[in-house]
Amino acid sequence: MSAPKAPPLRGDLTQGPLLKTLILFAVPQMIGNVLQNLNGSINAVWIGQLLGDAALAATANANIIMFLLFALVFGFGMAATVRIGQAWGRQDVVAARRALGTAIGLTTGIAMVTTVGGIVFAPQLLDWLATPGASRGEALAYLRVVFIANPLATITTMIAMGLRGAGDAGTPLRFMILTSVIDVALNPLLILGFGPIPPLGIAGSAWATVIATAIGLIGLLAFIYARDLPLRLRGAELAWLKPRRDELAFILGKGLPMGTQMLVISGAGVIMIGLVNREGLVLAAAYGALLQIWNYMGMPAMAIGAAVSAMVAQHIGAAREARVDAISRAGSAANLLMTGALTVVLLLFDGPLLRLFLGADSPSVAAALHVQDLAIWTYLPFGITIVLFGTLRAYGVVWTQIAVLLTSMYLVRYGCYYLLHPHLGADALWYSLLVSSFLSMLLTLAAYLYAPWRRPMLQRVAAGG
Repeated sequence: MSAPKAPPLRGDLTQGPLLKTLILFAVPQMIGNVLQNLNGSINAVWIGQLLGDAALAATANANIIMFLLFALVFGFGMAATVRIGQAWGRQDVVAARRALGTAIGLTTGIAMVTTVGGIVFAPQLLDWLATPGASRGEALAYLRVVFIANPLATITTMIAMGLRGAGDAGTPLRFMILTSVIDVALNPLLILGFGPIPPLGIAGSAWATVIATAIGLIGLLAFIYARDLPLRLRGAELAWLKPRRDELAFILGKGLPMGTQMLVISGAGVIMIGLVNREGLVLAAAYGALLQIWNYMGMPAMAIGAAVSAMVAQHIGAAREARVDAISRAGSAANLLMTGALTVVLLLFDGPLLRLFLGADSPSVAAALHVQDLAIWTYLPFGITIVLFGTLRAYGVVWTQIAVLLTSMYLVRYGCYYLLHPHLGADALWYSLLVSSFLSMLLTLAAYLYAPWRRPMLQRVAAGG
């Protein structure tokens, strides 16, 4: 007589209706993404209003450096999410804890080294970015303090991504809310000073981030151990914080290209800003305002893509790969629904929103409305690309995505731009965006349906059936 099947683990994403499970899991991640963006926007308002344009430019330069470090951590975190998700799917809690321990140990070590190096070599980093002289002093003060938050933020990010791999999106959201609220509240108090604390200027904004991140991490750890959540490490398990060779090989091998994907996308965005700037101040201001709005357009796809990756990883571990295609379809449908709804809302209310950023009488408003009508549609096909990337990532397929992005976002996008610009002028930018976005989707669909990774999957499904 066979042993009774173990009950599903808490956070098991292989149970229940796919679309409902996916949306319920993705929504907390999307709320978290919105909170992070709002947190940065509100802090930028505090700095700009209280300290002026030079201080705001200083934080922008410092944040570029921090983003490069985050891209690396994000890649390792996604690799750990996949590893933990596969272990969770086969109900192997010990393997999930080992993977999380290795991920935390690896990234904390990297964060400590980069923090010390960043504090020491901050002047050289700012020189490398050609930081304007008017902002350099403030950028240096801000960067040296905010680097202190780097190890704390790294540990928090790895724990949050590990929890999501285990199907728990709610716990990270709780403490992201706590961190964001504290950060926003402390910014003006520490910038201007209060009680016995003197005015700290731009360094006060950085210290607000350090304090908020520390409180958020302490609260997250306290919650995990008070609730005895399955991924906590106790006693001898703490030795797993020393990276294991087998876990390290997976996280490094998959995490580096996953982080590279973010850098590839960011690099294309930097080039785009440079091309827009060539068209003059009116279009540059219009594009800057649109970016503030478009930041939210990509959030459904990012959240759903991460959710799809965790769900597929769990299904792989549970040997239920017959549902993988259905998960990918559900994720694509959810993305079209959410991103489509956002598109409709923005097209209905883009005038008032743009005037909020640009001013009612700005000539950039008309330019921004024109660009919006052409370019906003890029988010629908590119969202499907990101969702399918989530499935491919769960199978360890990572270099294919980089090839797709390099082809569509560099070769095709800028090839189209230079071909069309003599005939269409600045509109060539937006048509090239549309072409590259649709090509990304088509190339990703081809990789999803026909690439070599798929044949072993189908063979396993047939064998299981």
